[in-house]
Amino acid sequence: MRALNQRLVLERLRGQGEATRPQIAAATGLSKPTVGQALLDLEQHGLVRTTGRSLAGPGRAAVVYRAAPDAGHVVGVDIGRRAIRIAVADLEGSIVARLDEPNRCRSASALVRTVSESVERAVASAGLAPHDVVSTVVGTPGVPDPATGTVHRAPNLPGWERRGLLHELVAALSGAGSDVVVENDANLCAVGEHALGAALGVDVLVCLTVGTGIGMGLLVEGRVFRGAHGAAGEIADLPFGPLPTASGARRPGPMETAAAGQAVVSAARSLGLAARSAKDVFRLARGGDSMALRVVAEEAEKLAYVVAAVTAVLDPRLIVLGGGIGGNADLLAAPMREALAATVPVVPEIVAGQLGEDAVLAGAIATALGTARELVFDRRGLRRVAGGA
Repeated sequence: MRALNQRLVLERLRGQGEATRPQIAAATGLSKPTVGQALLDLEQHGLVRTTGRSLAGPGRAAVVYRAAPDAGHVVGVDIGRRAIRIAVADLEGSIVARLDEPNRCRSASALVRTVSESVERAVASAGLAPHDVVSTVVGTPGVPDPATGTVHRAPNLPGWERRGLLHELVAALSGAGSDVVVENDANLCAVGEHALGAALGVDVLVCLTVGTGIGMGLLVEGRVFRGAHGAAGEIADLPFGPLPTASGARRPGPMETAAAGQAVVSAARSLGLAARSAKDVFRLARGGDSMALRVVAEEAEKLAYVVAAVTAVLDPRLIVLGGGIGGNADLLAAPMREALAATVPVVPEIVAGQLGEDAVLAGAIATALGTARELVFDRRGLRRVAGGA
């Protein structure tokens, strides 16, 4: 019961900000003496601190308490084909260190080493020791399979599908005791946009990420939907055109081959455009180039095909477009809606993600905070204190 009271008080301070003992008692339904004991325990273990006194109202000024943001820290990692992004945050989610660097690794072992060393540098630059990190969440393309230590369906990262690779990554990042979780990057993109971006308050949403690859994160009632094997949203495998035979199965998958970045570049070049990247194609389209606009329209139709498939099953309220290509919602959303109107009975709203290239990182931090806020309770010995009460 004592531990439960401590949790109630701590969650009140985390959820609604600083407060006095009477305010906490009113919000939680606990008695003032019970709140006082809980605050004493939490303060002794570094989870709560005083910030001054409240002068509001008659009588004696009341002590104001707040949750201690530096009682623990979390790390978010976004492993992309071209870049590795790392952020360190306190328990309020405030970023205290940030590191971005290009991904030049040519092997899985080199990438594990680079990620581990980069995390160490980011933590040190925040003035922290490794044991200060309570939880680390890593976003990666593909489907993490903890049972076999394998990341399935990640063809754009060399060697990343090697069996046991996932175990090596977790071991490299958990040396100082941090809880480590590896999650699909599109799932984290959806979490990030739901927590801080375009999908605030949306209960059923889809985050469609299109860039070097193509992926989809699904949130139902605000929670990531992974499916029975963790592969929900792996739309790279969605059939597009004739179904491949077992012996001729394509890697990457049919939808990724048809709609990801290289497909946009190939379509542009086939029309005579000198485009080196999908970014060039969209830049030309914004300038009014008719051929580039034709490529963009074709890309929108392909993405509408994907959205129609998931809409028929999930009926999302919102589609958030992310990634290097998906970020061009100003050119893609209208033709996607037009194509969808002829296919599905209810066309979901289609918007650009608000977090840009930081969406996966934001989702990683949000996910890590959910774990860390529980773990610091154990690390600070509060359960032991409560058990002896």
